[in-house]
Amino acid sequence: MKLNTIKIILLIFVSSNYVSCKGQEKTKSKLTEEKTSGIGKIVAKIDNQICVIFQDSKGNYWFGSNGKGIYYFEGNQLKQITTENGLVDNTIRGIQEDKMGNVFIETPEGVSKYNGVSFKTLKPIVSPNNNWKLEPNDLWFGYNANDLYRYDGDSLFELKLPRKDLKKALGIDTLTSPFDSNNPYSVYGVNKDKEGNIWFGTFVAGAFRYDGKAFLWIDEKELSILPGNIAPGVRSMIQDKDGYFWLSNFKSKYEIEPNTLEYKKLKGVEKDKPNYFNSGLSDGKGNLWMTTYGGGVWKYDGKTLSNFEIKNGKENVLLFTIYQDNNGIIWLGTDNDGVYKYNGKTFEKFEPNK
Repeated sequence: MKLNTIKIILLIFVSSNYVSCKGQEKTKSKLTEEKTSGIGKIVAKIDNQICVIFQDSKGNYWFGSNGKGIYYFEGNQLKQITTENGLVDNTIRGIQEDKMGNVFIETPEGVSKYNGVSFKTLKPIVSPNNNWKLEPNDLWFGYNANDLYRYDGDSLFELKLPRKDLKKALGIDTLTSPFDSNNPYSVYGVNKDKEGNIWFGTFVAGAFRYDGKAFLWIDEKELSILPGNIAPGVRSMIQDKDGYFWLSNFKSKYEIEPNTLEYKKLKGVEKDKPNYFNSGLSDGKGNLWMTTYGGGVWKYDGKTLSNFEIKNGKENVLLFTIYQDNNGIIWLGTDNDGVYKYNGKTFEKFEPNK
């Protein structure tokens, strides 16, 4: 299939700022580059562009920005953490915590590990054996990799997803531009399901589920290049209370056949555009919450799909991510208005110093 290079590059992402930036760095060493210059400076407010929200096991909040580092909220004090404090890069794409309480910050230039005192940059090991495993405490990262990384508590392994016949299944000719510089298997989203299986959403190669032994490939055209050469990417894979999976779109849901590597595609929910969501979660009651870049937040209780408009005056607030904290409170990270917090009825702007 002949692709319009300029058009697909412009439409790959929901926003030009919502980019899965990638920097290729391949080494065979382990943890290096330790820096110990503290945890940042006190600031008055959070940046307008927040891509990631995370609450650690101590109750502190980490707000990852799109170029100005992390805003760390501890109690009633807000600090900004940047490369001056040891971060490998100021563009934040993911934040996780391991069972020891170490916090891992994912950026286009690599992964920084924070142990409460200092930062280290994880250096990936390119395994010739493609060291695939699935352990309960593994951490997974999709940025700065050809495909993705797995961290086992000691080493960061660069892995490749199984290569498929994308031309036969999805009509994609990877020998044509823009695939000479964009990997079709680049991982845009990583989620675990209720059974502990790990899911990977890709640029245009659909979605993969790994159960520790084998892969299930969801090779649907709606998860790849759409009419008009639009490539939204599979960014979020969520499981509802009935066990169905929703893969970055409202149009379809998927049922995984037990004990097999097969699936059924079922009808999702009818709604007007936009048909795709860029971030989602399932709350404690089994409701699905899904964000769209310019269309607000959508809540689906299994029967009804309802919308929450997010506005600052008359201006639409553009949404990057949705997150549920340790107390069940739902948060939003935005492209143009900082952070919002759900009060049980509506989403309101979060002002850390008020």
